[in-house]
Amino acid sequence: MQTLNGPGVDSNANSVNPTNDARHASNVRAPLTESQAEFWYLIECQGCKELAHSLKMVHDLALYHSDIPFDTAEKSALFDVNLLVEGFQKMVAKV
Repeated sequence: MQTLNGPGVDSNANSVNPTNDARHASNVRAPLTESQAEFWYLIECQGCKELAHSLKMVHDLALYHSDIPFDTAEKSALFDVNLLVEGFQKMVAKV
């Protein structure tokens, strides 16, 4: 559908993430690369519960027990660590 000022509503030209569309949803079963397989092997060997606990501890130490001021990059990194913690916790809950 085209809008009055040109590109269509569903156009990805001005999107923040232009690759975020439904075409990529069908790639869910793509085979893992060798490095991805090695990473999953290490996760399985270490254990999701243990990794979640360790990452949560590192996250909390950095955020709550540090006097170092955080910039945008550090806040983003802590958010990423928290996403990993939540992902590992979900994996533990499914097992």
